[in-house]
Amino acid sequence: MKFSENWLRQHVPTTASRDELAATLTAIGLEVEEVTPLGDCLDGVVVAQILSAGKHPEADRLQVCQVDTGSGTVQIVCGAPNARAGLKAPLAMVGATLPGGMAIKAAKLRGMESAGMLCSAKELGVDADASGLMELPADAQVGQPLAAALGLPDASIEIKLTPNRADCFGVRGIAFDVAAASNAEVAAMDVAPVPATSDARLAIELDAGNDAPRYCGRVVEGVDAAAPTPLWMAERLRRSGVRPVSLLVDITQYVMLELGQPMHAFDRDLLKGPVGVRKARAGETLTLLDGRKVTVDDGFLVITDADRAVALAGVMGGLDTRVTDATRNVFLESAHFAPAAIIGRGRKLGLHTDAGHRFERGVDPELPRTAIEYATRLLLDIAGGTPGPVVEATVAGALSQPTAIGLRRARLARVLGLEVSDGEVERILRALGLVVEAVDDGWQVTPPSRRFDIAIEEDLIEEVARIHGYDAVPTTLPAGAARLVVPTEGMIDEATVRRQLATRDYLEAINYAFVEADLLKRWGRDGGAVALANPLSAELAVMRTALLPGLVDALGRNAARQQPRVRLFELGHVFRQAGTGEAPVQTQRLAAVACGDAVAEQWGRQAAPVGFHDLKGDLESLAAASGAELEFRPSDAPWGHPGRSADVYRIDGESAGHIGWIGQLHPRLQRALELDVDVVAFEVDLRPLQRRAVPVAGRVSRYPSVRRDLAFVVAQDVQWAQLEGGIRQAAGPSLRDLVLFDLYQGKGVETGFKSLAMGLILQEESRTLTDRDVDDVVARVVEALSRDHGAQIRG
Repeated sequence: MKFSENWLRQHVPTTASRDELAATLTAIGLEVEEVTPLGDCLDGVVVAQILSAGKHPEADRLQVCQVDTGSGTVQIVCGAPNARAGLKAPLAMVGATLPGGMAIKAAKLRGMESAGMLCSAKELGVDADASGLMELPADAQVGQPLAAALGLPDASIEIKLTPNRADCFGVRGIAFDVAAASNAEVAAMDVAPVPATSDARLAIELDAGNDAPRYCGRVVEGVDAAAPTPLWMAERLRRSGVRPVSLLVDITQYVMLELGQPMHAFDRDLLKGPVGVRKARAGETLTLLDGRKVTVDDGFLVITDADRAVALAGVMGGLDTRVTDATRNVFLESAHFAPAAIIGRGRKLGLHTDAGHRFERGVDPELPRTAIEYATRLLLDIAGGTPGPVVEATVAGALSQPTAIGLRRARLARVLGLEVSDGEVERILRALGLVVEAVDDGWQVTPPSRRFDIAIEEDLIEEVARIHGYDAVPTTLPAGAARLVVPTEGMIDEATVRRQLATRDYLEAINYAFVEADLLKRWGRDGGAVALANPLSAELAVMRTALLPGLVDALGRNAARQQPRVRLFELGHVFRQAGTGEAPVQTQRLAAVACGDAVAEQWGRQAAPVGFHDLKGDLESLAAASGAELEFRPSDAPWGHPGRSADVYRIDGESAGHIGWIGQLHPRLQRALELDVDVVAFEVDLRPLQRRAVPVAGRVSRYPSVRRDLAFVVAQDVQWAQLEGGIRQAAGPSLRDLVLFDLYQGKGVETGFKSLAMGLILQEESRTLTDRDVDDVVARVVEALSRDHGAQIRG
């Protein structure tokens, strides 16, 4: 937001210097980005009028002008293309020094005397225009100091606004903040209603629901649109970064800059009526003021004339109904549009307009009628005309009304860490335009309609803090006793998990929690994926449902860059939609991937590719840290290699809970992912691996253990996990440990069968086991395996 310093001071009289004013603006959150002084060195520059202009006898591009200075006539040699008789322009008299440092002296130019210099706006430092002499209005007083004629000195101040301070997109809104910070009062502004003197009007129809809840319009007939924009208005527009165009356009721009309410002027004679607001129709086209023909969809709002789209609501007017110097009857519009209906619409068409910038952030819904009345008064004072009545249409119940917010005295002191007197709190809030009512424990505060960023108590505390001054808030350390949390013995921490995997030669990876939807689909893990409403890119469009897709992708990037042995792990969250309308479920997982050799290249061990059992050993070593007992069962997961992958279960007493998957990736998936190496991986829920039983001290048995080795012949498809469960159940409490020490297939064993050799370690705590006790246990095991799995003792 850029504005004139003098314009702001008109609304809030203050004795603060320019530097102090800039510092105050920054201190209260309206960060000043640039201050451009204007007209600080214009002593000796006056308003002059060219009486005659003749060609220089020795130079084709120069003219010899006789110039009235108000105190006499001087001769000036001038090369400006617009120098002509009757023109009023700035004249730097002999002895003046211009802002750029140029000292004006009497001189001869190609033999002709020149007593001063006629100046452009750039030479005077009041504008960037250097195309010719600065043309002053015909009613400018000859001989008057230019600074007085232009309202100088002044400064153009540009501030950076945060999105919540849309009220400061008008000079009037900034004035309230400055008044509160400088202990001043905002000057009263007379926007009295202009009475209608004709019945000229246009009907208004609203058909956009809550997107366009208010629309005001007024017909003014018989205006002189060709009248020049007053110098004071044109200068304020220039100093606010707006180039004056024509009177009607300049008035709407001026009202927008002063009040913050965008407006538009239509040529009434080009409208058929009624004027309305509705959703655009898909494929609808219109030509904008800049000459571009655009095609819109039903996400846009359009202003219509007898259902013909004539403007993009909140963005830009249309070319077909624009005002020109030939306009005699004008229709002024001022509306309120919901920010959600305007956000992004201009960018979609490659447009960035002042109106769109304001409507996207929100405009005071009570401003449209005020703006219409103010613009009407300016128009009548400058260009004459006959106004009709203001026609207003509103959507019932769509305009929210400010509500009172409680501000507790104790809460204010606690948050700020200092006591602010009641009088100061009330002064600050009232200076900002808020209605304050004292109550027992603090205040009831009602914000004005322009301050829709104030909705809760913390917003009021922020207002008090920034106006009272952040530098007044003491710097103190937090007080109070810190609550120490004692780590539980029933869980191992994440740091231990990380260290354990690092000791197994893995490197930790951190991937985005967002992934490409197609990547999850290739893995067959897209079920329940949570789509992002506003993704950073198409490659990061959904929340991950598993860690492995992203981790394998990282492995692939490393392998593609000549890394033959890659071992990565990741500890992070995955997300899944639980059901329609329900919040996503977040689960912490642990995953690891590996490819290449099982161990790093060395002379003492022959190289061998990493396989299922290598990774299984890594997972079991991690489980051993918490004492978790794992079970592995054949898996039919679509991303796993058949016969080389398993589902992972944690055994808890008599039950087993599924916690994850381990195995080699399916060759089809590896081809789809363009992986040239075999990848083994696991992914498990972290929580079950962290949980451990609290250690309990117990006596070591004084009695010896007994070991019996058995070899069984079983069918090839019988898994060891099945046999292990049956053995432990049949053996009973005497079984201390069970060890599988041999797997044999070959001579002596029938095809389709295998021999498994195992050791049963038996021990009692209260007595020594006898041979009969051991024989009974062995007999029960043999019977159970024979009955349940067809196992036979190998002869």
